[in-house]
Amino acid sequence: MPTAAERLIDFLAAQGIDRAFCVPGESYIALLDALHAHPAIDLVTCRSEGGAGFMAVADAKMTGRPGVVLVSRGPGACNASIAVHTAEQDAVPLILLVGQVEKRDLRRNAFQEIDYGRMFGGIAKWVGEATEPNQIPELIARAYAMAMQGVPGPVVLSLPEDVLAEACVAADLPATLPSPAIPAPADVARLAAMLRGAERPILLAGHAFDRPGGRQALQAFAEAWRLPVAVSFRRQDLFDNGHALYAGDLGLRNPDAQRAAFAESDLVVALGTRLTDITTQGWTWPAEGQRLVHVCADPRFLGWLFPAKLALPVDALALIEALDAEAPGAPASRDGWTARLRAIHLADTGIRPGQHNDGVAFAEVVRLVGEVAKADAIVTLDAGTFGAPFYRKVPWVPPQRLLAPVSGAMGFGVPAGVAASLRFPDRQVIAAVGDGGALMTAGEFAVAVARGVPLKLLLSDNGAYASIRIHQERAHPGRVSGTSLANPDFVAWCGAFGVPVTRVDSKGDFPALAAALAAPGPAAIVVRTSLAAVLPAPARAAE
Repeated sequence: MPTAAERLIDFLAAQGIDRAFCVPGESYIALLDALHAHPAIDLVTCRSEGGAGFMAVADAKMTGRPGVVLVSRGPGACNASIAVHTAEQDAVPLILLVGQVEKRDLRRNAFQEIDYGRMFGGIAKWVGEATEPNQIPELIARAYAMAMQGVPGPVVLSLPEDVLAEACVAADLPATLPSPAIPAPADVARLAAMLRGAERPILLAGHAFDRPGGRQALQAFAEAWRLPVAVSFRRQDLFDNGHALYAGDLGLRNPDAQRAAFAESDLVVALGTRLTDITTQGWTWPAEGQRLVHVCADPRFLGWLFPAKLALPVDALALIEALDAEAPGAPASRDGWTARLRAIHLADTGIRPGQHNDGVAFAEVVRLVGEVAKADAIVTLDAGTFGAPFYRKVPWVPPQRLLAPVSGAMGFGVPAGVAASLRFPDRQVIAAVGDGGALMTAGEFAVAVARGVPLKLLLSDNGAYASIRIHQERAHPGRVSGTSLANPDFVAWCGAFGVPVTRVDSKGDFPALAAALAAPGPAAIVVRTSLAAVLPAPARAAE
């Protein structure tokens, strides 16, 4: 008779889950045993639960299936909570399996016990807990469905240690996912009429297109209806940035000219996005008086802040498919509008050259990465100022991927790069990280080396938490507090992992940098990065 743990693993394998990430713990040792030599699931042993969770989030972004992470109770679950928050913010399906205290000890404040329903209730789509082995097939099926349906997101399943080890007589349940909601013909016709009549439309594309076939469908739809496309926060790889219809992104610190132009739109069609604060530029766009069509699979996000002329709780791809039955049309004046938006976007893609005594302007490194990145390259980013040029200075073209945390979590870049390299070992994978995030994820780089993946680590070393320092200099000029870093010798540190290391101190080292990125196998590139290049002008002069 199979154990409850074996039933759970068999269910995941039946859904096509072929990889899971973990930090081992005695509270779920039965799950580890079920995974021993499992023919379908590769278990990646990590050095921190947060890193394991970030790997699972990144893997889910690339596969469209839930990322799976296994952690122990109490401290393990607390460490993994950052991945749950990231999955919720990024609309990524994630299944967090937490080993729990034995069922006799539940709610008795036992060693390392936490009530996970209360702990994760505000950030997970659903939290379940098994108290009998025969509940496992039902609970894991529900967890899978909840993670995938509507707006994808994280779920948490608490699994008492003894329950996992007991025999399970209940049969496996099939995964049951609802069919995508189909728009009513009258709504499709109404939207088509709005599209035909709009002189200054903007198509805002969100998370719903980050799945197999989504990018192709988005581009075909935009081309058929001659719609300029903007992408939501940190989703630059959804649409060909070199396309004449690409109007840029809605992110942090958009140029004033772009914000002003977007405010002139007479129709904003927000497809597959929740319209969060950054995408809406601090809840200011679409502005009052602008017509909005809002399409989101979860009706919870419709109509509560931005009144819409048409609000549809349907699947964005299903809506695009339904519009195939309508004849595209557009006023002749729209071409000028599209060209104007395109020109404003292009004006923000340049990099001002400069010489700095404290290192290389990292924006110039990013421009080089964009030039040498392969056509199917995957770039993973940590949070930090070093990452900002990747969003607007590199023209992303699918199938290139840019994996960056919408949540803004530090510590994401390296584990995401490990997951990408494991998933696509034949593709160029570059993990860019600052000196703050690098030492948060040393363990994940060790996993990359242990697994033999050809990950390229690009490390920006400027001796500061630069993004916070910039805010600090603006709010409290000259009063530096808590943002300086005393770093190790990163060249020696990277070399300790046994990978080739390239040091970049000036633009004269750029050919070596390009060669390191192009070479087969793993590599580390350490860039002495100018802090002065990113500080506000008065602080820059003082450096």
